[in-house]
Amino acid sequence: MRQTFMANESNIERKWYVIDAEGQTLGRLSTEVASILRGKHKPTYTPHVDTGDYVIIINAGKVELTGNKLSQKVYYRHTGHPGGIKEVTAGELRETYPVRLIEKSVKGMLPKNSLGDKQLSKLFVYEADTHPHAAQQPENYELRG
Repeated sequence: MRQTFMANESNIERKWYVIDAEGQTLGRLSTEVASILRGKHKPTYTPHVDTGDYVIIINAGKVELTGNKLSQKVYYRHTGHPGGIKEVTAGELRETYPVRLIEKSVKGMLPKNSLGDKQLSKLFVYEADTHPHAAQQPENYELRG
């Protein structure tokens, strides 16, 4: 009789990956990153355990958006006060806070619970092409497609 493998904290091996966002499409980049953060690229993937790896994204300001998304895609937030809805287009967000654009996109592809929060904490996004994680010896990750 064969037993199903269940990952736990004692048998998870985590790696660090660097992904260059320059010239990449936002959605395709985000789906790949979310998959790595969840650990779905590993044979030891277990849905209820955080088996994912760490991801460093550089050149966040140079990510591509297709079609008219720069002007038509709108992100909303609310201050909590009456009439306090704020909106910003994807183009404005990419100009002012490019890191938030990628973080929002990846966060929307992760589970909406404490497990998703734990997985999102392994994402590090930087606007420039440098990062302070050289000590972790991250590997370059080539996106599919």
